[in-house]
Amino acid sequence: MSISVSIVEDSTQVRTTLARLISRADGFTCLSAHANAEAALEALPKERPDVVLMDIHLPGMNGVECVRHLKQVAPEIQIIMLTVYEDTDNIFSALAAGASGYLLKRTSRDELLEAIREVQAGGSPMTTHIARKVVQSFQRAGASPKPAENLSPREQEVLDCLSQGFLYKEIADKLGISYETVHTYIRRIYEKLQVRTRTEAVAKFLRR
Repeated sequence: MSISVSIVEDSTQVRTTLARLISRADGFTCLSAHANAEAALEALPKERPDVVLMDIHLPGMNGVECVRHLKQVAPEIQIIMLTVYEDTDNIFSALAAGASGYLLKRTSRDELLEAIREVQAGGSPMTTHIARKVVQSFQRAGASPKPAENLSPREQEVLDCLSQGFLYKEIADKLGISYETVHTYIRRIYEKLQVRTRTEAVAKFLRR
């Protein structure tokens, strides 16, 4: 089944380019494209895409607020933030609001499609720097996640790669295993750590 994607981006050129890229890729469908948060919030709960590509800096309501409102009415929709720069505070705010990860707008076509697949499979594409900021927020909140001691050596290797921001395909190449095997390991890691996202898994791993 194809992954349905909606785009929320105020730049007509970027919005059109993304829509064309996704529409032409095997296994993907561009469901809709919206120029602002207000239009997106009206349409997306009805359209129910699998993944939304959301610009952080939107006119009117910004992308972070749009995420917060959208996750309240359609929590199953996965959201990837798009940004020109690695604006740490805004990205972290978006993740805290419910986004699954973020990408720089200069990301290549293959990396973009891989990130969409990853988010749909339960992952969260982001850099270690952002992941560590998430960890710090957990520490301030007094969270006490269980350590990752019950993971097998191979599972710890996979989780270490995740913490470094590797994509699933890069983990497969680095460890000499198949893409499907990486998914299997990550599913087991999530089950053992009792987490649902890459962010939570990495946070627990970095606090071990």
